[in-house]
Amino acid sequence: MGLLFITFGFADLIDILLVAIILYQLYKLVRGTVAMNIFVGLMLLYLVWLIVKFLNLSLLSTILDSFISVGVIAVIILFQQEIRKFLLLLGNTDFMKKRFALARHFSDSGEFTTSENTLREIGRACRNMSETKTGALIVLTDNSELATFAQSGDTLNADVSHRLIESIFFKNSPMHDGAMIIIGDYIKAARCVLPIDDDLVLPPHLGLRHRAALSMSNETEASIIVVSEETGSISLVRKGEIKYDITPETLIALLRTGAN
Repeated sequence: MGLLFITFGFADLIDILLVAIILYQLYKLVRGTVAMNIFVGLMLLYLVWLIVKFLNLSLLSTILDSFISVGVIAVIILFQQEIRKFLLLLGNTDFMKKRFALARHFSDSGEFTTSENTLREIGRACRNMSETKTGALIVLTDNSELATFAQSGDTLNADVSHRLIESIFFKNSPMHDGAMIIIGDYIKAARCVLPIDDDLVLPPHLGLRHRAALSMSNETEASIIVVSEETGSISLVRKGEIKYDITPETLIALLRTGAN
């Protein structure tokens, strides 16, 4: 029996690299969200299907074929929000310019540093807004997972300062509605729209900002700060948990010790 040789050419290398880039971008898109668990589950199911095919297990193969045959439709239904975000990213010219270089796909971690000065400025802004009962919703992260949410608002790309934060959330400001997204040491955008989960059961004293914060924390690994317009209380929401009515000092400490 002759040996079976597998040829590997330049086209195969390009094919593998393109698939790796697409999978990497998909991973970054669903990282930190509930969809990540579904994505891993589908990959494991596909791997099992390949093994079953290789071992020629007829009955199990027939059952898995039924799932795989409708796999595309299932993926579209389960990942409709993520697919929409991915297509929006592809259509964004700034994104294409930044991501076109092949090396960047593997060398850029998409992570940023949130400095101590930024935390102090955020804490000072929250203290002042709490005293004046100025409602605020701030989403803080140290990676680029919130880029798609930032696109729903007005792009700022400004240094973090308590004066700027307070002026944006001032009740007569045209940008006070919606959320502010801070990535690293920069205010990426304001007046952003966050996802709302209507199925969440909240205490009566928690309003729409807290609902949006909890919904956001269930989809991302970000820290969300809420300043109540009714009571002036400061809350920190992270990983589906809320710490209500905390001091600015406690807020800074929690952000410092529990960096995203």
